[in-house]
Amino acid sequence: MKKFLLILIIIIAIFLRIWHLDLNPPSLYWDEASLGYNAYSILLSGADEHGEKLPLDRFIAFGDYKPPGYIYSTVFSMAVFGPNEFAVRFPSAMGGILMVILTYFLTKKLLTSVKVSLLASFLLAVSPWSIHLSRAAFEANLAAFFNLAAVFFFLKAKKKASFFILSVIFFVLSFYTFNANRIIAPVFLISLIFIHFKFIRQNLVWYIAGFILAGFFILPSTGFLRSRESRLRFQEVSIFNSIVPVEIANARISNDGNTAIARLIHNRRLLFLADYLKHLSDNFSGRFLFTHGDGNPRLSVQGMGQLYFWELPFAVAGLFFLILYKRSIIPLIFAWMAISVIPAGAARETPHALRIVSILPSYQIITAFGLYRSALWLKDIFSRKNYIAAIFISGIIFVFNFYYYIHLYHIHFPSDWAGQWQYGYKQMVNYVLNIKSRYDRIFITSTLGRPYIFFAFYKPYLPSEFQKEKKVSRDWFGFYEVEALGKISFDTSNLYNASGRILYVGSENKPPVGFRFLATINSSSREPVFYIWEKT
Repeated sequence: MKKFLLILIIIIAIFLRIWHLDLNPPSLYWDEASLGYNAYSILLSGADEHGEKLPLDRFIAFGDYKPPGYIYSTVFSMAVFGPNEFAVRFPSAMGGILMVILTYFLTKKLLTSVKVSLLASFLLAVSPWSIHLSRAAFEANLAAFFNLAAVFFFLKAKKKASFFILSVIFFVLSFYTFNANRIIAPVFLISLIFIHFKFIRQNLVWYIAGFILAGFFILPSTGFLRSRESRLRFQEVSIFNSIVPVEIANARISNDGNTAIARLIHNRRLLFLADYLKHLSDNFSGRFLFTHGDGNPRLSVQGMGQLYFWELPFAVAGLFFLILYKRSIIPLIFAWMAISVIPAGAARETPHALRIVSILPSYQIITAFGLYRSALWLKDIFSRKNYIAAIFISGIIFVFNFYYYIHLYHIHFPSDWAGQWQYGYKQMVNYVLNIKSRYDRIFITSTLGRPYIFFAFYKPYLPSEFQKEKKVSRDWFGFYEVEALGKISFDTSNLYNASGRILYVGSENKPPVGFRFLATINSSSREPVFYIWEKT
């Protein structure tokens, strides 16, 4: 029966993450298209979109220097499914499914209870947080799976030390898959060693071998991590790059007469620290976790928390019961939750469901234990009739909350937030490519993002063709701009200077002088996204 329930939970997890994966979210957004095209280019030529052969430390991409893990994972799915949306999102979906399976085995190892393990696995299978991030090509979600696998094999190494090698390998994979995990992975590994040091002393050879292996695998990234390009992404999102705390500190010091005590208590470092701690705590707020979720429509359905509201009392109960009955695992759980938010605390946007997704499944483990112990407690104090009634009412609340999420996600989310997923690019690209031969020059607006990557992915351009036709520039911040692919130009400044038959794709219903209206590309909610004009 227990094996049947686990299989059923896995089937539920697969269905919730795979069904209509190519259709919802309603479109690939530019980062997904970039991951997909770079994987396609690697698959066919062994080089990325910039012509670099098998990059190990990073992919240049837009100039945002993506970690390589997700792209190489997509190479395999693209080899099986072809260059399409499903293939691009499959590694993330698979990561989410495997997390559900591993959650069962990890919880069983931690709490030695099959029932709690099944509950934790089920809670992750139906988690809005996990489902949402598993259904798009989010590097962080795949990194979260690697992180979970690393923890699982670290704990298995307590009985068989050779498993530490697998733990190190998965931590390294996490390190190479998402930027935040470049911090999370080493800090978490060191924390696990401190927590379980008495077991490690007995098998030092395997652990030393593991660290040597980790150093060997991390070595290719050291040059990049010391480079200006590596700092670029951090500076782009970091609160420490803001001058506001400096201005506030200087103003307060000046108002207090520029005394030594004023310079001490109004030190800008204290203001930065206060900001950092606030941003850390934002990721544990009840509003974020249980009522509103992430404010970014790409990262939540906008209408409920990252967790179900009914999980709140059981999460609180879970913490209480863990302290009461399973105090030995508290250091691991608390370290897991604290370390997972360390990078997010330095980011301007908080709370941030994506940057801290490696915190999963700690919430589900805590909640499952609270749910299980609460059920036992109610069974002791309630009559059989009242106990069954309580279970029935709880079941109805869960079903309603789950249905509400699924309804929001599959009915409202695709149309309400289509623009956030850059819906319309695929339709526009297909339309333009079908009539491309009629025109001498084609101009595409860049006001809605980086159009070149959608042409590269949806055509799709052969790597040799892309390298031959692209015209690239680089801005002051280090970001790359593809200005043209052959006769398709993404810089519209020369629109009126061009001669011959011209096709123009704009985002506003303002016809260029001398152009004739041709077509409109609408969003899934039937609102215009692109207007297409021609001059013959």
